[in-house]
Amino acid sequence: MSGPAPASAEWRLRRDSLGIPHLWAPDELTLARAQGYVTARDRGWQLDTDRWRAEGTLAARIGPPGLAWDTLARQLRITETARRSFARLDDADRRWVEAYTDGVNAGLPQGRQTPETDDLRALPGVHPPDEPWPAWMPLAILHVNHVLFTGFPNVLWRAHVARTLGPHHPRTPVEELVDTLSGVDPRSGGSNAWALAGSRTATGAPILAGDPHRLLELPGTYQQVRLACPEYDVVGLAFPGVPGIAHFGHTGTAAWGVTNAVAHHVDVLVEHLRDDGGAWRAAGPDGDEPVESGVEQVHVRQTPHETTEAHETVDVPWGRTRRSLLLDLPPTPTAHRATGVHLPAHTRADLGVGALRALLRARTARDVVDAFAAWVDPVNRVLAADRNTVLSATVGHVPDLDRTERRLPRDARTARAAESLPNAPAVRVTTHAVDANQRPHAADDHGFAYPPPHRTRRITALLREPDAPTTAEDQHRIHADTEQPDAHDLLDRLAAVPDTLLDHPAARARQQLLAWDRRMTTDSTDATLYATWRTAVVTRLADHPALAPLTEPHPHTSVLDPWFALPARLRTALPTLLDAPWLDLDVPQTLADALTDAAAAPPAPWGTQHALVPVHLHHDAHLDPPPTPPTALAGDSECVLATASVPGAAHVVSGPVARWVWDLDDRSRSRWAVPFGAAGDPRSRHHVDQLSTWAAGRTTRIEFPDLQEQP
Repeated sequence: MSGPAPASAEWRLRRDSLGIPHLWAPDELTLARAQGYVTARDRGWQLDTDRWRAEGTLAARIGPPGLAWDTLARQLRITETARRSFARLDDADRRWVEAYTDGVNAGLPQGRQTPETDDLRALPGVHPPDEPWPAWMPLAILHVNHVLFTGFPNVLWRAHVARTLGPHHPRTPVEELVDTLSGVDPRSGGSNAWALAGSRTATGAPILAGDPHRLLELPGTYQQVRLACPEYDVVGLAFPGVPGIAHFGHTGTAAWGVTNAVAHHVDVLVEHLRDDGGAWRAAGPDGDEPVESGVEQVHVRQTPHETTEAHETVDVPWGRTRRSLLLDLPPTPTAHRATGVHLPAHTRADLGVGALRALLRARTARDVVDAFAAWVDPVNRVLAADRNTVLSATVGHVPDLDRTERRLPRDARTARAAESLPNAPAVRVTTHAVDANQRPHAADDHGFAYPPPHRTRRITALLREPDAPTTAEDQHRIHADTEQPDAHDLLDRLAAVPDTLLDHPAARARQQLLAWDRRMTTDSTDATLYATWRTAVVTRLADHPALAPLTEPHPHTSVLDPWFALPARLRTALPTLLDAPWLDLDVPQTLADALTDAAAAPPAPWGTQHALVPVHLHHDAHLDPPPTPPTALAGDSECVLATASVPGAAHVVSGPVARWVWDLDDRSRSRWAVPFGAAGDPRSRHHVDQLSTWAAGRTTRIEFPDLQEQP
């Protein structure tokens, strides 16, 4: 945790009982420096690892396991995008980011004194020296936290389906094959946000609440913080390494929260390249055009011995056309079809940082929506409120493409850059609103495949119950809801399976499942039986000859392997896939055989099969990560409490990376929680002191120390 304030004593730091920093400064720039300093002291390891990801220098620290990510980061031009975006900031925003970076650089020498850093330094080979953050690095951190929250890996999956399955099913339109297997992104989804207008609350003022879902990384994705100066006083969840509060905040009179809109905002193209005297050229809609390209050297840490150097150098080619950044580029020019991605942030040299300072100054719901007019990507759904008003809006850069143009990569020879659509006007909420990554109304439907509407319907049902939660404290009844709506379809199908297909243990298991309350609680053996049966169904589908072509290797970086993992994709496509006529599947027999397999497994509580395993860089470096207490988790994918694991695996890798509740009547009644704690250092008592609260689906009331009192 952070130590005393700097010697200048220009700003004040108070910590509440959970070690969460509450900061006061006499002006905005001093406050930004204070935020950067405290973040570096509290999350130094995290700032370093995110910097390495952004720069594409992981392999220099952890060796060959980091090379695939470094290659992708260089080809996506993450740091170049950050530098160009920083250069385009207005003077006030640039000074603000610079002040934050100054604070980071002041705090990092002590902040990176952690066991994880020591572990990496102790590995064989040379650990690169630490360097100060350049002024633009916070923009690179923002970009690297969002770059795979775009839809382009899903487009590549759909192209894989078309390429591999299409030739084997010539009588089925390729669009039908693709749509059947589109499913939901197995790495995202699960985020929830809801709003209650004043007419639905105990106080007569709105309440906003929600929980973003991502990989459960240690330290956690978000940092709880309070930022106060004479101009504003804001509590919220910040990205460590990025100034201000982007996604979830409460200014005292206005509040906001976001979810991913699942929009198709990153276009994917097939670029046709050729050699022109040792240089690349691309075929565009107006004929041949030059390709800007280069080679970057990636250093890979090696174990030194008599015949090798401490680092190996790998050349990574990169390129860009007028439309896209090129992936899968060969080392030398030749006739080649490359994947191109059109990242709005790169093309526009704008990462949406112009929204961040404006959000801190928001006094009304309209101020929040107006601030988000500067947001670029990913496209988000926003719920914003003040004491009298709740607004719902979609924000970010959206290309004007027909839905059919979002299904597969477009041919760069004919595809012209799409114009940006204006964001639809914000809608006033008079009762309640729910955003859960579902397909929105037509005006905001900018995506292709969305998660099923189960979570949206469940939250809506809970908000409509006679005893619906009407206070900030009551919102845990929604956060912690474990009903598995995804089970209804499968269990209805199971009920229709003829008795003759079931042996005695399977028949008994069916009775057990049909009597089950559909809740994925940690002590439920029925929940385990259901999940085991579902996995057995997926396993049988994965072995089906008609789907075998999907196991062919994809041509992209291994970083994208999770988007091509067949069991996860089949799991998300289950209801649609079972009805696919081209699969020629005997559904009753498949369900019965899978139940026979599941019934043979010994009964076990769901919590023993569904336990937290945080993601940590040490796993890639073949080191032991910091220990966390054994934690059984309730919930499941598509529950409101969406905790997800890979099918068949007994560990949870994604789930709610924060919970938040904003009370617009009295901010002091607002609540929050994160999976682990405020401190990144595993030696701190605040490293995992929120874990038990979070695992129970609950939140804690925000404390507000007096920031004016002198130390």
